[in-house]
Amino acid sequence: MKKIEAIIKPFKLEEVKDALAELGIEGMSVTEVKGFGRQKGHTEIYRGSEYTVDFLPKIKIEVVLADSLLDSAIAAIVKAAKTGKIGDGKIFVSPVTEAIRIRTAETGERAV
Repeated sequence: MKKIEAIIKPFKLEEVKDALAELGIEGMSVTEVKGFGRQKGHTEIYRGSEYTVDFLPKIKIEVVLADSLLDSAIAAIVKAAKTGKIGDGKIFVSPVTEAIRIRTAETGERAV
């Protein structure tokens, strides 16, 4: 099993969710996060004062899935989240050694 963590632009969430649903991926966790990479934020003027916004709003999607779905899930996220502009985000993949469904005590891929 693998865990995908994708950091994307907020307005791309529905497209990514729909793309993963088409693959049969049913569960995911979504968190509103703030951060920056190469984008480095931007400068704004508020009430006559200029200030720098370092941390930009992003969405973090976490999905645990079977190894067999990994490549197609990554491709779906990239296709749905890509705008071609700086700040599109990143995808991180980690191994998951165990998963347990609390309600039924199922383990492994059956728990996902």
